[in-house]
Amino acid sequence: QVQPVESGGGPVKAGDSLRLSCVAPGSADRMYGAGWFRQRPEKGLEFLAAIHWSGDSTHYGASTKGRCIISRDNSKDTIYLQMINMEHEDTAIYYCTITTGELGTRNPNAYRFWGQGTQVSVSE
Repeated sequence: QVQPVESGGGPVKAGDSLRLSCVAPGSADRMYGAGWFRQRPEKGLEFLAAIHWSGDSTHYGASTKGRCIISRDNSKDTIYLQMINMEHEDTAIYYCTITTGELGTRNPNAYRFWGQGTQVSVSE
């Protein structure tokens, strides 16, 4: 079993940068892919980014508008989401999730292990 735990959320101002972290013990040894999703108020789950277990392959959802980078440090079993030029519309709960395969996908049903989420609130 893998239990991801997110951190790094909180209140930020528009234009700020933010890096979220996700500690997922065992994910690297098991060669599991990972992803980040978010849920904005009164909206559904949105795909943001996915990463291969090795960290060498990534892909992104259109809603990121080129402002997100996903990475991982397998020596620390940690997955990161770096965001720049935050906007009010980025206010959401951000979730880290882990697959049981090597490559992450944009389909939330492909992910087995989900974190509790971390709240990001962007003020004008």
